[in-house]
Amino acid sequence: MNIAAKAGKKTIRLVNGIVDTAVMIMVFLLIAVGFYAIWDSKQVYQAANSVRYEAYKPTEENEGASFEELRAVNPDVFSWLEVYGTNINYPVVQGGDNMRYVNTNAEGKYSLSGAIFLDYRCSRDFSDFSSILYGHHMEKSAMFGEIGNFSDKGYFEERRYGTLYYGGEEHGLEFFAFLHTDAYDDTVFKTNITKKEARQAYLDRIFELALHTREIGITADDHIVLLSTCSSVSTNGRDILVGKLTDDIHGDFFEKDEPGDKVTLAVDKLADFWTQIPIWIKVVAIIIPFMLLILLLSLIANNKKRYKKQKKSAHDILRKGG
Repeated sequence: MNIAAKAGKKTIRLVNGIVDTAVMIMVFLLIAVGFYAIWDSKQVYQAANSVRYEAYKPTEENEGASFEELRAVNPDVFSWLEVYGTNINYPVVQGGDNMRYVNTNAEGKYSLSGAIFLDYRCSRDFSDFSSILYGHHMEKSAMFGEIGNFSDKGYFEERRYGTLYYGGEEHGLEFFAFLHTDAYDDTVFKTNITKKEARQAYLDRIFELALHTREIGITADDHIVLLSTCSSVSTNGRDILVGKLTDDIHGDFFEKDEPGDKVTLAVDKLADFWTQIPIWIKVVAIIIPFMLLILLLSLIANNKKRYKKQKKSAHDILRKGG
């Protein structure tokens, strides 16, 4: 075989090796991206789990001490919301606008799950006729992910009460309407309603849009709270649960799961740490092990080829010598 033919074969083998390696790299990168997407999604939901905030919840036992610790971390925290029979059990914040806490959690850290926040136009003492609380509609019962469940009549009927802690005291919430509307419906997303006639008109609009209602004697002199979240029912749709603030605090008759153990809390802390890492570091951290694996597999494959070539050469020498 002449030199040109040998050089051509070597070039073809080299090109084939490069193509094979490139294909392997692409396959492993796709696998890595897939695993990363699953992992990162899991971390987002773990970071949004209400369990991770349990230690901060104001209770009679700690007399709000833990809550004050959270407020020391983030002064924008001023309230706590709980809806009985759901996992809605979160601190409430208020920013300078309604974008501040879309991707920032109650501790003031970046988080895709955001926080439960009060409309910036509303008073923190809930003295307005209507106060609007926002939260992301997330799967796995995180944040306001369960608000949409109130579209079911039975679900709505079973879950009537909740609590709202603010001003150092706990107040009752009694829910009387669930409605679906558009994000740009100014007749609903309205604040600072002062005149009594306007308040009554607002209540009439709520009942007009409501899918389910409950007669609790609501009047224009009461103070109402709207829990608003995105809806999958329509484009720009919003699901809203409406309740009245009361002095009566009803007991929670729903069974509660035991608080997370140390292992669960440790996982939550690890998840929180992971969410704070820049995206490029996450990608590099996942790709490097796969690249090392590819290199190892490539070395093994080359060694096998070299061994087969040496074995063939030895066989040819023995055959010629024979």
